[in-house]
Amino acid sequence: MPNRTCALVTGATGAIGEAIARGLAADDTREVVLVARNRDKAQRTVQRIQRETGNVRVRFEMADLSRGGAIRDLASRWQGPLHILVNNAAITPPRREQSAEGVELQFATNVLAYFRMIRAFTPYMPATGGAQVVNVASYWAGGLELDDLEFRRRRYNNDAAYRQSKQADRMLSTAFAQRLVDKGIRVNACHPGDVNSNLSNNLGFGGHQSPEEGADTPVWLALGGAGVNATGHYFEKRRMVPCGFSKDQDTVERLFEACEAFG
Repeated sequence: MPNRTCALVTGATGAIGEAIARGLAADDTREVVLVARNRDKAQRTVQRIQRETGNVRVRFEMADLSRGGAIRDLASRWQGPLHILVNNAAITPPRREQSAEGVELQFATNVLAYFRMIRAFTPYMPATGGAQVVNVASYWAGGLELDDLEFRRRRYNNDAAYRQSKQADRMLSTAFAQRLVDKGIRVNACHPGDVNSNLSNNLGFGGHQSPEEGADTPVWLALGGAGVNATGHYFEKRRMVPCGFSKDQDTVERLFEACEAFG
């Protein structure tokens, strides 16, 4: 019996997320678990991936990742080791909305969910064997305001909120990499590619790349393509790119503490 690894992918019913899950499922010794909010979409996505890869070890779990309680429940149901965590779920609602916990919805989903998933699932990740956390971020990033993370003071704009969230994801990747390096868990962020999706359309963009092209760098990172010593970095097109946001250690730590305060 070959050694089996397990991967968990959030936002896996979207264009890029499904392609990431399919890329990871191409090795039929790997179990791939999709996290989704819509059961029907999740079932159809699992069936497509199973059919296209021949991997019957693809399944889904239901969770509203904008809620900390849902993430804790998801983790409490988990059994066995986890070798790959891909945080990919993201939304870009045109109007300001709040989660069931009263947090601005884009920040709750695009940032806090990444933070909480890492916190909840790294205890299941083996300290040996190349465990990977991949945070799907973006080169479309910037404008972080630590004193107004939820757009309570600023006028909400979904593009500004998205850019802030992707900056935060890149910075949190550095923060977690520093905290998890002694456990042998590598944490990196990447730009997935420009894919036509609901997310990009909500921001007024199209996209010239296929979902498979968009998934290429996240899958490469998840499979350890950057090397055993790569952690805390940001990648585009399989290349490490300097991230000015993550060099500001004081702001990185303040952001981490702000996320921690949400519980």
